Amino acid sequence: MSDARDLLIELGTEELPPKALPGLSAAFHTELTNRLRDARLPFTASRAYASPRRLAILVEGLAAMQPAQDVERRGPAVAAAFKDGNLTPAALGFARSCGVDFDALDTLKTDKGEWLVYRASQPGRPVGELLPGFVRDALAALPIPKRMRWGSGDAEFVRPVHWLVMLYGEEVLPAEVYGIHSGNTTRGHRFIGEQALTVERPADYAGLLETRGKVIADFDTRRERVRALVDAAALAAGGRPLIDEALLTEVTALVEWPAPITGSFDAHFLEVPREALIASMQGHQKYFPLEGADGHLLNRFITISNIDSPRPELIRDGNERVIRPRLSDAAFFFRKDREQPLAARLERLGDMVFERRLGSLLDKTGRVAGLAARLAPAFGADAAHARRAGELSRCDLLSEMVGEFPELQGTMGAHYAAHDGEAPAVCQALGEFYQPRFAGDAIPASAVGRAVALAERLDTLVGIFGIGSAPTGDKDPYALRRAALGALRICIEGASPLDLAGALHEAATAYDGRIAPTTADDVFTFILERARAYFADRGTRADVVEAVLAVRPHSALDIARRIEAVEAFLALPQAGALAAANKRIGNLLKKSAQADAGAIDPALLLEPAEQRLGEALLNLEQTLASTDIGADYGAYLSRLAALHDPVNAFFDSVLVMADDPALRDNRLRLLAKLQQLFLRVADVGLIG
Repeated sequence: MSDARDLLIELGTEELPPKALPGLSAAFHTELTNRLRDARLPFTASRAYASPRRLAILVEGLAAMQPAQDVERRGPAVAAAFKDGNLTPAALGFARSCGVDFDALDTLKTDKGEWLVYRASQPGRPVGELLPGFVRDALAALPIPKRMRWGSGDAEFVRPVHWLVMLYGEEVLPAEVYGIHSGNTTRGHRFIGEQALTVERPADYAGLLETRGKVIADFDTRRERVRALVDAAALAAGGRPLIDEALLTEVTALVEWPAPITGSFDAHFLEVPREALIASMQGHQKYFPLEGADGHLLNRFITISNIDSPRPELIRDGNERVIRPRLSDAAFFFRKDREQPLAARLERLGDMVFERRLGSLLDKTGRVAGLAARLAPAFGADAAHARRAGELSRCDLLSEMVGEFPELQGTMGAHYAAHDGEAPAVCQALGEFYQPRFAGDAIPASAVGRAVALAERLDTLVGIFGIGSAPTGDKDPYALRRAALGALRICIEGASPLDLAGALHEAATAYDGRIAPTTADDVFTFILERARAYFADRGTRADVVEAVLAVRPHSALDIARRIEAVEAFLALPQAGALAAANKRIGNLLKKSAQADAGAIDPALLLEPAEQRLGEALLNLEQTLASTDIGADYGAYLSRLAALHDPVNAFFDSVLVMADDPALRDNRLRLLAKLQQLFLRVADVGLIG
């Protein structure tokens, strides 16, 4: 056996769940390579392969043998090894567990005492002995929520297993997994490839499958092939494809040899809102819709077949037949829903429970509508439009279309409101009600939409917190972390100066005493915790965020503006020393309970350095007296930078904690006054 060879592991199965395939492949790769590393089996590179019928891993340059390993096991204390000159059961048991006589044990002296220890050098094991167990353990660790059995055996996996390749160099490593014995034979495409392919060397695997097996084994390569085929087919059809990345991944997991088929449907279906047509094509049939250069949906689509058919028209006809009833259903739902106004469904929300302790969806809708109207001015929105949008926000949940396509909630409300003649601002807000739906999604574009979307999130946050169901650990069944982050984004990215803490108190008031009085404050603290993650994602230093959050600004936009100002302040040459001085001031003030920012007695400023600092503070306070600090935090901090020299001189020559209580307290008040000037923006003592 040579020092290093390539390794190929392939597990052949029935068709794997397409949405789970990428995760299964990544987990299998991680689990196996981690075990190789833990076993000190070096390799040069590794990659995963995945297709509907296989999970495979190629490991390049894998060592043939573990290196010898020095083993050291610590046992009981020497003092506990003997009693009355005889060995104790603890000592004998330790030796027995190590497989040696007591005389073979050594001792280890530490600062905590002397211990029995077993030392040995274990020879490395060959890769052929280790791999079968590694593969079985890696497969057992895969994230499979529900395993299945097949045949008469007890083996369990996500799908029945039919073949196993375990090839090290040109040598088959003998193993048995799920009752299948290993070999070097893989299988090609179920219909158009060679059914039995002998893999001579691991490096031949992907090329052999593609040329003779008609299988593109590499998932990313196959994904990009699908994308390129869809783009080319769309261009030939005179349109451009709507490629949803999640759908692209799912389609890639459904095919081994992709081939595009372009189909069409009756043009009269285009009267149905495009979102419903797209949802039907993408969600039900896994088609890629097409739109024209003008942005309007075309009555054409592209589907990806798993074979290069000699008669593609048959596949096209079949796909056109199955999409027709789907679109007919959508057209029927659209027509049926418009037979009554959207607002006519409002009272029926009373039959739907939001949360049993918090009332019905009708109750929630009323609270959201009222809060949205009160929040509207902070976004420059019309309060009446915000209230109306809040009232209609959930009515489409009772429509036939949303019942069939839940992902269209909000979207269909906007269409139906427009049909009913509601104000354009209301219609747009309904379409934006659930935004942002996920990380990276856009916030509502309109002022009314932002007011209503924020009101919805604040009502949910205070309500669920109020009944004691705040997120714990990784459990967040009401998606409150996402709601809090959405609220932050709406305020910051929507450039609204809204007092978020005050808005939470307004939201809590609408529950008429059914939730604890401290709920709004608890939720505000929770939102500030989300702010840490939000600004971290934007690349902001953690200590800068902490410095700003320490003063608990009530406006999310204000937090962002303060952070921006502190970042600019840190670019000044004086910033480092002033931050360090503030940290020192904070420590001194914490040690003195009598210190406050009260009046300073000029007569007690005896040292020239403290006189200069007192004069600088007085001049600065007078200069800033008529200044709106919040209008430009950056300019304010720049002015404070002028205190650098007097502050340094003070700490260089003045003993703050003087023996004379009057001098000491006066100097502490001087420092407290200095600290308060900085705390009007942030606690810069937390930086660095």
